[in-house]
Amino acid sequence: MKKIFKYTFIAGLSALMFNSCGTEDLEPTLAQSKAVETSINNVGNLYSIVKGMHSQLTASGYYGQAMIITNEVRSDNCFSNGNSGRYSTQAEYEYNENTGYIWNDAYAVIANANIVINADLNTLDGDMDFGKHLQGEAIAIRALAHYDLLRSFGQQHAPSGNLGVPYVTTFKGDDLFPSRMTIDEVKNAIYNDLETAYSMMDEAYDSKIFISKMAAKALESRVAIYFGDWTRARDAAKMVIDSNKYTIAPAGSFVSNWASKEAANSIFELQYTTSDNAGIGGLAYIYRFPGDSPAGYGDVEVESSVINLFESADVRRDILGYQDGGTRLRNMGKYPDTVNNADNVPLIRIEEIVLNYAEALYEIDNASAEALIQLNSIPSNRGASLYTSVTKDNIMTERRKELMFEGFRFDDMMRTGQSVDVLGSIQQVIRTLSYPNNLFAYPIPKAETDANSNMVQNDGY
Repeated sequence: MKKIFKYTFIAGLSALMFNSCGTEDLEPTLAQSKAVETSINNVGNLYSIVKGMHSQLTASGYYGQAMIITNEVRSDNCFSNGNSGRYSTQAEYEYNENTGYIWNDAYAVIANANIVINADLNTLDGDMDFGKHLQGEAIAIRALAHYDLLRSFGQQHAPSGNLGVPYVTTFKGDDLFPSRMTIDEVKNAIYNDLETAYSMMDEAYDSKIFISKMAAKALESRVAIYFGDWTRARDAAKMVIDSNKYTIAPAGSFVSNWASKEAANSIFELQYTTSDNAGIGGLAYIYRFPGDSPAGYGDVEVESSVINLFESADVRRDILGYQDGGTRLRNMGKYPDTVNNADNVPLIRIEEIVLNYAEALYEIDNASAEALIQLNSIPSNRGASLYTSVTKDNIMTERRKELMFEGFRFDDMMRTGQSVDVLGSIQQVIRTLSYPNNLFAYPIPKAETDANSNMVQNDGY
């Protein structure tokens, strides 16, 4: 964990100079990477750090590619064909403690969040209300990053153990060798952060390219669904839906929305420009070839039977397409810009929250009439047949169809205790991993276990 603090201290400084932030927003001492705490003089400095923090999320090692792709290739949606050698290790569950993943990226985001969170607003110049809102944003992002770490490295889907990850709340704390907290301790800290963030943020500053008050509540519903905290999931989702700020994409714009920015169904999305993960570093380039013939990366193919999930009139079927002379099924519609990779990446859509609400209602009361209404509000806007009843299978099927290629499927399979057929590069079943399994938790990076004597490795590595 000493490595975490060494790495994130440097990252905390360097993030202040991201191009997306612009050093013109900073005091000269910040641009020169001097001591961060003493160089924050006004609320504008906090804003620059928050911008950099959001920019860190867009990195190809985080939500720009890895966080989403790995949760698709480890599921029954996709596999890696090994075209460029990318994501075969994850798809075939062959990773080990030397395999890099989001650990450093997420803790770097957390480090910058903590700079903002722990700043004393009373000592700064500028709009204090905006400063409080920015601190709320940082708390929400801190919760998101810890949730990503927990669902990646936590032992909740392993045969034994109850370890989560360290929950870091200071930029430069005294404890350089913290131990892993339990799963419940991390979960409760996430909930606490999200509740605090919601109370601090002001809707007057809402933006879809920055995490917002309602996005914090939406994220709370996601975490609660993951852990089966149904009442919390219901209440959080209902607040977002009842805000009437977001609308389910109608059939006619479902596909086109993926080429637009800040659509009506988007709650929180990461902003991309032509300079972010340009070309080969983005989601589009890993999901498909730039043209029909094999070229570029295009490692992630869709499992061939997936297209059979969709009725012919279901507009979500139009997301799919074939390449290489009709031999490779692909995600062609989500994150479509293969040339510039300038599509924004939606992290939270209202459709997910509606499905969260339907599932929570069903789990609380299997006979809930409202659960069926909420569930059917998705297929009714997709040209698909409506459900006559609510079952867990119906909910999971609808989530799979609606949220495909967005990084949800692996987590949905895990939280419902499903086994996984591991697919090789030509879509052959290599083996089946039964639930629970040690391979459903990533190994803690060896650099961390070497640096921190208190860091316990996950079983099986």
